[in-house]
Amino acid sequence: MGRAVEASADLAVPAPAVPDVAIPDVATSAGRVVVLVIDIAGRRIVDAGPSAAVPWAPEPPVGLSQWSEAVRLTGPDGRPFDGAGSPLTRIADGEPVSDEPVVLHASGAPAEQGGTTVRVTGFPLTGPDGAAGPTGPAHALAVLLLPDGPAHRDRLEHLRDRAVLATEMSFAISDPRRADDPLVWVNPSFERLTGYSLDEVVGRNCRFLQGPNTDRAAVHRIREALQERRPVTEVLLNYRRDGTAFWNQISLSPVQDADGELVSFVGVQSDVTERVVVEQERRAALADAEAARAQLRLLAEATTQLTAALDVADACARFARIVVPELADLCTVDLLEAPDGRSRERIAVAARDGDDDGLLDRGGPLRAPRIEDLAAAAVRAGKPYLIPELPDDGGEMLRDDPAAAEDYERLRLRSALALPLLGRGRVLGLVMLFTQFPYGRRYTQRDLHLAADLAGRAGLAVDNARLYEVERAAAATLQRSLLPALPDVPGTGVAARYLAGADGNQVGGDWYDVLPMPDGSVGAAVGDVVGHDLAAAAAMGQLRGVLRSYAWGGDRPGAVLDRCDQLVQGLDVAEMATAVYARLAPAAPDGSRVLAYANAGHPAPLLREPDGTVVRLDEHRSPMLGAVPEFGRATGASRDDAAVTCAPGSLLVFYTDGLTDIVGEDADARAELLERTLAGLPLGSTPEEVVDGMLAECLPERLVDDVALMVIRLDDAGGG
Repeated sequence: MGRAVEASADLAVPAPAVPDVAIPDVATSAGRVVVLVIDIAGRRIVDAGPSAAVPWAPEPPVGLSQWSEAVRLTGPDGRPFDGAGSPLTRIADGEPVSDEPVVLHASGAPAEQGGTTVRVTGFPLTGPDGAAGPTGPAHALAVLLLPDGPAHRDRLEHLRDRAVLATEMSFAISDPRRADDPLVWVNPSFERLTGYSLDEVVGRNCRFLQGPNTDRAAVHRIREALQERRPVTEVLLNYRRDGTAFWNQISLSPVQDADGELVSFVGVQSDVTERVVVEQERRAALADAEAARAQLRLLAEATTQLTAALDVADACARFARIVVPELADLCTVDLLEAPDGRSRERIAVAARDGDDDGLLDRGGPLRAPRIEDLAAAAVRAGKPYLIPELPDDGGEMLRDDPAAAEDYERLRLRSALALPLLGRGRVLGLVMLFTQFPYGRRYTQRDLHLAADLAGRAGLAVDNARLYEVERAAAATLQRSLLPALPDVPGTGVAARYLAGADGNQVGGDWYDVLPMPDGSVGAAVGDVVGHDLAAAAAMGQLRGVLRSYAWGGDRPGAVLDRCDQLVQGLDVAEMATAVYARLAPAAPDGSRVLAYANAGHPAPLLREPDGTVVRLDEHRSPMLGAVPEFGRATGASRDDAAVTCAPGSLLVFYTDGLTDIVGEDADARAELLERTLAGLPLGSTPEEVVDGMLAECLPERLVDDVALMVIRLDDAGGG
């Protein structure tokens, strides 16, 4: 030991402390036995016993690879070992080695000259107090025996016995040549580890350490290794003599004699309970953390999906798709048709296996008494309920309905949750979640809490969707009441459409109007009040009525819009609005008509002449209504009119910006699309056909803003 201390003093990094393991006191007979103490972590030989037989070996401490290179360690065939194949490397890796042959070559000897055959035996060891590193033993012992007759083999056996008795590692030896491979010897450490004495274990197979919770698969792997005569290491749950359990890391190695016959198995046992428990706790903590993350992801996804639903059926369908298959194998969503919950309408279903959707729609298999009682209790109490295990005889409970009983057997239900859909203090519906054999799990209280949270979010989404539908219906009724019924105007044909955007309440400030005048002229207007709600619709109704009254007085279009602007600002009818008002004069003898128009910030109307030419009516634009405070009064300016003569057979197209102002698209390109579409329609198209054709080509994929479109055709016969 002194050499190791002196040598390590010259190193930059201090050598690890060498365990206080006495190298057995044996006669070496000219130094034919070499004992090496290996530092496992540092892969270094930190001490060496009598080494006169290998005088060219470097003094420790020395790296294991450097020592092996210095003595030119090879296999019996003279080939160098690869890194992991050397017995010394395997011993440093914690693997017991028993009586393996290697060859040492003297320094400077020719390669073709044979070396000295050495038998290597070794094993990891701990100090006298059983201390070891955090991941296992810190040191290992390697014994090199140079052949020198039977006396040396006897000394090796004596040396090995002394070392095995001295170490804190638990050793056991069995005899595979006897029936059932019984133990023939154990060291004192085995007795201390298991509580069994030598007399109690000799003659018995080591399986007496197994118990009810021992992993059968690991036992099977050990049995296979023993049958194949190969080393094996496994961690098993074993039981001491007093019944206490411990995790046992067992390494078994076959031992053969000089003739290659299997004579024994050597087992090394280590109590690794603390390590296994720490690992199990780590895995459990990781599993809990992952489960919590999965729940948060599910809740976040549910919130995102449910808040995007605008009608009840969509909200229910989204919820069913969210929970299957993340939380359930089957899901049904019912809404109550009456407050007492006795009648329910199935709104949505979802199943892991698509073939089960039809069974859930029929509803018969879910009328089993246990399930129906659970559903009724959830509706009645407004609380979630859990059935951990559903009965296997559900089909028997449905004897009065053979088809439902057969469906129940096909579903193979295992566990169920009943969840009320609550919306602002009242039960709106019921959600049923099921797991199925063979892949479904048994629901627990943890699943119930998560499902109840999801159902609460779904209930709020359903309630909001119901309120939205009520408000939307009222808004649509108001919108229809505000839009005019198009009159029959002699000499013209008129068609119009109003389409509500997907955003808002399907009501807004877009409008159109046609007004026959007493003098035979015709007024036409289209406008858009800023906003998409009931307030915008109400302002639209007021502005439309005001424009009608001013137009009826026969004022020119620019003056009509000026007066509307003053009213908008003076009475705060609306924040802002765009509008086009046009006045079509009575027909001239040739059937033509003069169209005078004024535009307050609105998209320009289109005129398609009888030959198909499309003209954009974009002269004399002016600010939006309400956009410029005191417009006209402060500057003395007023909106000018523009005029154009329209031949018989011409088409006038008025529209709002829902067709042109699309997010992510160029407004000018959209306007050109309208013009191309109008030009491409057949010349003899009726106003209804023009409206349908333009909407078919120009309507956005998702209608966000409201759209108003009105088409006026001047008949070929001017008087009608």
